Amino acid sequence: MIMRGMAGVLGLAALSAAATGDAAAQVEGPAVVASPASSSAVARGLNPYADPPAYPSTYRPLEAPPTAIVNATVLTAAGPRIDGGTVLMRDGRIEAVGRDVAAPTDARIIDAAGRWVTPGVIDPHAHIGAGSSPGAAGGDSSNESGPNPGGVWVEHSVWPQDPMFERALAAGVVTMQILPGSANMFNGRTVVLRNVTALSPQAMKFPAARQGLKMACGENPSSGGPGKPGTRAGVMMGYRNTFIAAAAYAARWDAYRRKAEAGERADPPGRDLALETVAGALRGDIPVHIHCYRADEMLQMIDLSHEFGFRIAAFHHALEAFKIAPELVREGVPVVTWAGDWSGYKMEAYDSIMENAAFIEAAGGVAALHSDDVMLMQHLNHEAGRAMTAGREAGLEITPEQAIRWITLNPARILGLDDRTGSLEPGKIADVIVWSADPFSVYSAPDLVFMDGAQVHDRAAPAAAPRSDFELGHVRRPGAAEAPR
Repeated sequence: MIMRGMAGVLGLAALSAAATGDAAAQVEGPAVVASPASSSAVARGLNPYADPPAYPSTYRPLEAPPTAIVNATVLTAAGPRIDGGTVLMRDGRIEAVGRDVAAPTDARIIDAAGRWVTPGVIDPHAHIGAGSSPGAAGGDSSNESGPNPGGVWVEHSVWPQDPMFERALAAGVVTMQILPGSANMFNGRTVVLRNVTALSPQAMKFPAARQGLKMACGENPSSGGPGKPGTRAGVMMGYRNTFIAAAAYAARWDAYRRKAEAGERADPPGRDLALETVAGALRGDIPVHIHCYRADEMLQMIDLSHEFGFRIAAFHHALEAFKIAPELVREGVPVVTWAGDWSGYKMEAYDSIMENAAFIEAAGGVAALHSDDVMLMQHLNHEAGRAMTAGREAGLEITPEQAIRWITLNPARILGLDDRTGSLEPGKIADVIVWSADPFSVYSAPDLVFMDGAQVHDRAAPAAAPRSDFELGHVRRPGAAEAPR
């Protein structure tokens, strides 16, 4: 954390609010509260260090009997393909994977008949639930107004009744990171959800998954809207001033805590949710996810991370990442991107290529594919197939074992969850898909989906009623013909 000359830092902190035009970003804003002499009297909501944290996960893993999927073509995302393999699930975890795994007598046996089996799909960049479908029903969005709404927690906009969750589950998406939009420099905190039926977002929250900070550069935050910068240079100034203000904010809270712990009389600083989030990024508690398209801007954001000492969890969209693949590998910054040809839908997307993820993979980096859209979320396996094919056509030797990681293990790594999910390895959460065909084929769809070892989707026996109350009473048309196996 940069703390050079506290007097200068405190002076520039006020400049941050002036630069952004956001009253909530002011160092001594309206949240200042007169406090009793002792820190013990600080109300929970006024203490950024309250433990346990606010809005905790209430997720409960699904219960399931032991299950063995046998005679499968297995892509574990952690090793070579296994032909004629078995995946054994017990107590919500993967117990064993391999060709010589014996199915226990107490297990439910599913004969895959040679079908492909992979880990469940993880989407590292989605707006489902916050950018709900239909929008009129959810009544919310993933974009917040104002130049610097960094204190937003997107989970407070998630609508668990969004009917698109069911469509995503049918496509094998079991875990997803929901991000705020990209209209501003600092857009707020992300949340990682499990795709389960729930009445509240907290009941969907992946236990102990860290929130992230969503930042954005490029055309979106430099739109020159009310109180917003009109140039990329103005956006960079806004970043720097806000990080300076956040460092000063954190220093005041640290000084207060030292006095309180020593038994000295102390009044707590005012709590500021925007600066608190940015300060968390400076401490390393909150990983930073950056919406960024152009190569030159990604390099400048890397320089910004060096100046203030925060870690970039990933560049999202990152359509020009292929131009700086060696630099991204050297910095250890993953790429979350599309495989579609997005060229031309706006100027900063002009140089997009379908083999972007393949070039990052070939350079030794970490690539993942994302949806950013509730329709594309239903085809992430096809996105991986397109990116793999484009890479091969460009002369890169990309294998299915690598491509499956783009929608499973690599997103888990980016979210800091790869020790618990993302691959079919003993001890990990039993999120498993049985596909109707090669998962990278346009004809493939999940036949069976398991979460925590429990079967949550069966294409051959769709649920009689929808998961979402929003669709109760709707007459569903008959299912399409089964895809060839």
